Amino acid sequence: MTRARFNFRLTSVTLALLLAGCTVGPDFHAPNADVPAQWHDPQRTAASATGASEASVASVPTLDTDPDPHWWRNFSDPTLDALIERAARSNLDLQEAVLRIAEARTQVQSAAAQGLPDVRATGSYQREQLGVKGFLESGGVYDKVNQLGAPNSPVNAIAPGAGATLQNGANNVLNQLTAPINLWQVGFDASWELDLFGRVRRSVEAANAQTSEAIESRNDALLSLEAEVAQTYMQLRGAQALHDIAVSLVDQQREIVELTQSQAKVGLASELDVKSATAQLAQTQAQLPQYEQQIAQALNGLAYLVGEPPGALEAQLGTPAAVPPVPPTVPVGLPSTLARRRPDIRRAEASLHAATANVGVAVAQFYPDVSLTGQVGTRATSASYLSRWSSLFYSFGPSISLPIFQGGALVSNLQMSKAQQAEAALDYRKTVLMALRDVDNALVVYRTDQTRRDSLGDSVAAQQASFDLARDSYRKGITSFINVLDAERQLAEARQQYAQGTMQVSTDLVSLYKALGGGWQDDTHASSSTMAPAQQSGG
Repeated sequence: MTRARFNFRLTSVTLALLLAGCTVGPDFHAPNADVPAQWHDPQRTAASATGASEASVASVPTLDTDPDPHWWRNFSDPTLDALIERAARSNLDLQEAVLRIAEARTQVQSAAAQGLPDVRATGSYQREQLGVKGFLESGGVYDKVNQLGAPNSPVNAIAPGAGATLQNGANNVLNQLTAPINLWQVGFDASWELDLFGRVRRSVEAANAQTSEAIESRNDALLSLEAEVAQTYMQLRGAQALHDIAVSLVDQQREIVELTQSQAKVGLASELDVKSATAQLAQTQAQLPQYEQQIAQALNGLAYLVGEPPGALEAQLGTPAAVPPVPPTVPVGLPSTLARRRPDIRRAEASLHAATANVGVAVAQFYPDVSLTGQVGTRATSASYLSRWSSLFYSFGPSISLPIFQGGALVSNLQMSKAQQAEAALDYRKTVLMALRDVDNALVVYRTDQTRRDSLGDSVAAQQASFDLARDSYRKGITSFINVLDAERQLAEARQQYAQGTMQVSTDLVSLYKALGGGWQDDTHASSSTMAPAQQSGG
């Protein structure tokens, strides 16, 4: 092997190693969520301690299967299904979140472009005065030229008159050299940062992580939107149910007023009984505007969530309907899968990834920046000469920049990046704990409100029987009218509380589904390009 060929191969290997470079800074590893094996379940624990069977614990959800991503379908309400699908397509807040994903992906492209060659076409025209005359005068050139035409010039001694001719020729040359010139130039400039220490690669990694963070923010917004639509819908149906109860009570109390008035005419009831029945009727009628207000606010809230003006849903939802019943069991999965389902936990992980990559960017700033630069083009004093090969100029070669003293700016930047990484790690842990708290609270609230609703149902049945008995006894003259009014009041309160309890249980289940993080995993309303996670750069 010749020495030249050996040197060429050695240079090629060296260049390849330089181009491969290394990536400084810490590599990101997905954090451990550190969650318990099972949900904290006070009721199940109490049942086990007392020897009670699991069946005796009211409404214990299934713990071994993951929740349905389309959880709202478990309510078996086509109207609710249509509202959630419509909101996912048209909600303005969700559309803003999608645009933020597009912005983040643009940042990825911008970061990746820093590692690619930068090539620019250039062109210029300049009228220049180079200041050559001053240099010539300071060097005594003009004095020497003037001496050529002197009578005692050696040139005139050899050939009379030749000095003047040489003087004129030299002056013409000097005039051309000192005159302003036109300088035309066209060409290309190129530079390429080799990224030997991974500054650009870490920047791309951070930008990809920020894109994932934007995607999870959008997923979190979708989850919150679905839950808000469902809860507002439950509130609408609950307000309509309470309004219908109040209307039916008004009709019943109106009959009692008429009955009392009839009995008062024949002396079987007093004027006080008539006034008491009339006052209770007016009190019940006063509840109707309150429920109408709640219905209107719920309709307007749903209209906003689906991107429509107030009143747009009155024709569709104005007719009262029952509150959607809850399913008999609710799969909640295991805590170990919660970190993959909750978008806020996934967003906190992406934020930690971005902060870790930014530490690498800060570390790389301590290392030299090595770039390859080059320039090629043509330059001439006349535009017609730009196409000639003789006007060619070029330059190329490596350049290096090494930070020596920047007043502690690099150290401060690195310390700040490490502090932000530590803060992101704490935020991830806090987000996981908040998620566990949300699920546990939602389980407790859902179960206790179910127990309360069942008790209220029993109360309604008992109060209805008591009211029927008091009314029949009053008609027969066995009891006083005060007993009828009191039984009626208690029945009205029981029916209203049961309706509110039913609405609250359905609303609690929505909160539980939201805490479990379902609803965004199989979203068919967003484009695949929006939902697909950005390709993250490795360390």
